[in-house]
Amino acid sequence: MLTSSPWTEVSPLGDLLVKSANRHPNRDALVFPESRVTYSQLLDGAMRVARGLLAQGVKRGEHVGLLASNSSDFVQAFFGISLMGAVVVPLNVRHKATELAYIIRNADLVAVLTEEDDNAHVNFADLLCDALPGLADTPAGVDVTLSQAPMLRRAVLLRGASSPGYMDSRTFASAAESVADSHVQALRKHVRLRDTAIIIYTSGTTANPKGCMLSHEALSRGPVERAQFRLACGNNDVHWGAGPLFHIGSLGPAIGAWGAGITYTTDLYYDAPRALALIKDGKATTIWPWFPAIVLGLMDQPGFDGESLPHVKRIVLIASGALVEKVQARFPDAEILQGCGMTETAGIFGLSRPDDSPKARAHTQGKVYPGLEVRLVDPHSGEESRAGDIGEIWVRGYCVMDGYYKDPEKTAASLDAEGWLHTGDLYVGTEDGDLVFSGRLKDMLKVGGENVAVVEVESYLSQHPAVRIAEVVGKPDPRLDEVPVAFVELHEGADLTEEALIAFCKGRIANYKVPREVHFVAPGAWPMSLTKIDKRGLRQRLAESADTHKA
Repeated sequence: MLTSSPWTEVSPLGDLLVKSANRHPNRDALVFPESRVTYSQLLDGAMRVARGLLAQGVKRGEHVGLLASNSSDFVQAFFGISLMGAVVVPLNVRHKATELAYIIRNADLVAVLTEEDDNAHVNFADLLCDALPGLADTPAGVDVTLSQAPMLRRAVLLRGASSPGYMDSRTFASAAESVADSHVQALRKHVRLRDTAIIIYTSGTTANPKGCMLSHEALSRGPVERAQFRLACGNNDVHWGAGPLFHIGSLGPAIGAWGAGITYTTDLYYDAPRALALIKDGKATTIWPWFPAIVLGLMDQPGFDGESLPHVKRIVLIASGALVEKVQARFPDAEILQGCGMTETAGIFGLSRPDDSPKARAHTQGKVYPGLEVRLVDPHSGEESRAGDIGEIWVRGYCVMDGYYKDPEKTAASLDAEGWLHTGDLYVGTEDGDLVFSGRLKDMLKVGGENVAVVEVESYLSQHPAVRIAEVVGKPDPRLDEVPVAFVELHEGADLTEEALIAFCKGRIANYKVPREVHFVAPGAWPMSLTKIDKRGLRQRLAESADTHKA
């Protein structure tokens, strides 16, 4: 009999919370620097949201938008929408009015839940009114009727005073009292694992955002299994995450924690000193700093090390080998895990294995996660890539999206007839089956006929002791088609010239990979997407610099 093999425990999202609230009612489900919510409190709040939506006429299978920062309101609303069988559409709080207007219409939202706070950096209620002209003119208690959002019937404040166009939180809660818990529970029983649970819209840097339809199984199966078996440290596990919960990189681990009855700790926003205090005070056992900008912020803080944080046993991140090695040196007794994933795969599809060597952990993104399949395909020939060669990674399995909402053309371009997701990400597969991220297909440079993976050049540049962050983009070249150009941020107090960094590369990496130019970037001056440096912004800077020189 198998006794040590992890088992699969899959359920709809709402059931995850019901299960954990029954098993651990008084355990903290969610902890912020100034507040905490137990599992029973979280379920009570989610049920109120579900009953409130039903009181507004929202039906099972309809789409409900959620625009809020990390908060108990966000999590209660997320589970509340799921409990009554509706589809959650998390809205990016960094989107502007035009992007929100497009998503609200494209996603066929029947309701939007948000919050109002005059002290917040962005007032979401005002932002939605900017996105939906006419919303603020809707009388209290009357359904919304807007030509630019024909499906939208209701805008609700989860927190905040009454605002024109919105149902305030007190009225919403009062309406919820007219609906019995049994109505929600009956609807919960109808939710199927392959029903769409959420639609997450990917970044719209090159076109309108695309809505990834992710099922309950995709969102619950892998994250909960990893939380229970791969990241488990004991009976008092606490997971810390840095990012916003509307992003799959943070939402996936959080769902895993809640499905496993683990305490999840986070903050309204990321601030390195606050984050370190939360990790320390909350005695986090697993931390998810994820991306280099977050890791580097923590590395700059005194006390971010294994001696000061002995309770940290697992650290999951995606970073260059040099940075991973620095983190490992700070936490010699912790297990460092790298992973690879994307929105279209509900987060992780590859992760470090327990028997991986420190070198493999630092310089690869792990192996394909059990139960999933990957292929590496030469983007030019369409043939499978050999070990050691770069190829586009294709993914197939339960985690893969069901398509882009109302976009059959983009769905057909990404999902083939055999169920393979063509990711557009480039990887190298090693002889041992490890996956090494090599950039985006669109970021692969062609220098004089030679393929250059910018991630390889960035990784080498990061090995220079003065370099804190390195990003590489292509610059048009009349002779070679394009050449690599580096943007670099130095460590505080470091001194390095363009000539010295280029000399550091010559003779150590192939000549065609050596950056032709180096542009130094001041701390905090990078163009940023939500979680990463925006290379489109870097290319724009390069183009503007070229135009200036021509003038």
